[in-house]
Parts: sequence; structure tokens; C-alpha cells
Amino acid sequence: MKTNTILLTGFEPFGGEQRNPSQEIARALDGRVIAGRRVVGAVLPCVFGASVTELKRLLRAHRPELVVCVGQAGGRAEITPERVAINVDDARIADNAGAQPIDAPVVRGGPAAYWSTLPIKAIVAALRAEKIPAAVSQTAGTFVCNHVFYGLMHALRKNPRLRGGFIHVPFLPGQGQRGQPSLPLATMIAAVAIATDVAARTRRDFRAGGGQTH
Repeated sequence: MKTNTILLTGFEPFGGEQRNPSQEIARALDGRVIAGRRVVGAVLPCVFGASVTELKRLLRAHRPELVVCVGQAGGRAEITPERVAINVDDARIADNAGAQPIDAPVVRGGPAAYWSTLPIKAIVAALRAEKIPAAVSQTAGTFVCNHVFYGLMHALRKNPRLRGGFIHVPFLPGQGQRGQPSLPLATMIAAVAIATDVAARTRRDFRAGGGQTH
């Protein structure tokens, strides 16, 4: 019997950090069965261009029915499903290959933005029900996370049955500067597993205030 596939991606560490929670989440959930689907966990380079190239390779190789990309958002205190990806790269720091695009399009001639097709408010509600801090985010920034989010939604635009989106997670304890928010790795693994389960089972999102960050 064929098992459908969920593609779950994280990123390698960047910005001088030794760890990236999204990488560890993707590796932890690789091979798990969620909502009857097998999870393929993969790690993307934190590099403009190469990250989307690798994502497209994974889409061709695994032909998933759902794609959940995860990234680190240092300074946030909650699990934050992203609402919208915008067509701009505007990097405050260089990526892991030394590139630092400023005011450049992700896709030249592409639309200004794409909406997530994940049930972002249902995900937030499910996480809050488990006492995990969560909120809808209105911006994925303009670094490699947004670059991948936009690249994903642009790649999925011709296949409305294939859904996808992006979730940001906070720092791990010990990352960043003292006093910055963090969540334990086990909590974030559980959160992304719950979010993925909700995304796989839910096609119509809630219409309710989901909270927001940034």
C-alpha cells in the first residue's frame, strides 16, 4: 500500500550560531508517520538561490502532498505559522555563502506575494490547546526563510492540490544573547508534529482571531 508523503524542511545553522532548531526538528521527525503520511525530513542550505534549488529537487524526488518548511526566528517567543511570503530578498546579514542581496526579487517578474495554503489559525489553536505558545505571524522577514517560503509557493502555484507553507520557531535555550526567548527542543518537535498533523487533516482554516507577532 502506497504511503503518501509530507516534506518537512529545516535549515542549517547561520549567523554564527552552532545550532538551528529547524534542522534538529526536521531530523527528529524524518521517517515518522503523521496523519497516515510518511514524513521526509530534509535540511536546506541557508543560502539564497541554492536553498530553493534544493527544495525543488526534493519536490521532484518525493512528490509530497504537503510541504511544511521550518526556520529559526531568533527573538520570537512563540511558534509562528507565517501568513504571507513576499517577493523580496533584503538581507541584514550575509547568507552562508557570503551573499547579501539588497532589494532584489526572489523571482523576477513574480507576483508581489503568495498566501500560505496551510491552515495557520487551526494550527495556532491546536498548539495553544496543548499549552504551547503560538501565534500567526504576518511577516517571514526578507532573509533566506522568506526566500524559501516564496520559492515554495511559486513552485506550487500550478498545483492547487499540493499545499504548503512556512513555520518559524524560536531559539533553543543557550542560543542568542542572554535573556532572549527560547523553547526546549522537545517542545518544538512536538509543536511541529502537531502543526503538520493539523495541516494534513485540515483543509478549511478557522475564521477567528489567531493572534499575531511582528
